[in-house]
Amino acid sequence: MKTLNPSQVAGVVGVIDPDANAAATYTTGWIAIGDWRSLMAIVMAGSLGTSATIDAKLEQAQDATGTGVKDVPNSAITQLTQAGTDSDKQAIIECWGEDLDLVEGFTHVRLSMTVAAATSDCGAIVLGFDPRYGPASERDAATVAEIVTV
Repeated sequence: MKTLNPSQVAGVVGVIDPDANAAATYTTGWIAIGDWRSLMAIVMAGSLGTSATIDAKLEQAQDATGTGVKDVPNSAITQLTQAGTDSDKQAIIECWGEDLDLVEGFTHVRLSMTVAAATSDCGAIVLGFDPRYGPASERDAATVAEIVTV
């Protein structure tokens, strides 16, 4: 029996577009952690270029403009490498509100993904789980074009 649609409990809250990304750092927008019980970032490596690496971590800030930005402790993935046969693999980072520096007023989080050495196919998505208010779909990123429920 269907009681809740998945889109009511999980929302797309951040995206790094899947593409042939040049060596650089890419980030999602800032996500208000207070809107969600937890977040899950999924980093997706496609075909990695020769000697390429991908690093990813969560960063935290005191507001939606990035004030005081610093790393969320222990959120970095193990580096994905072309030499380590990590093409076509994924890495997952999970985060709860209490993982942020709440004492210093950190309320927002974003995913940061760094591609190094060579252009590589990669992307990422951040999902928010168990919204504190209303269905998750109300807080989806503007890039979500459609939700189809069967």
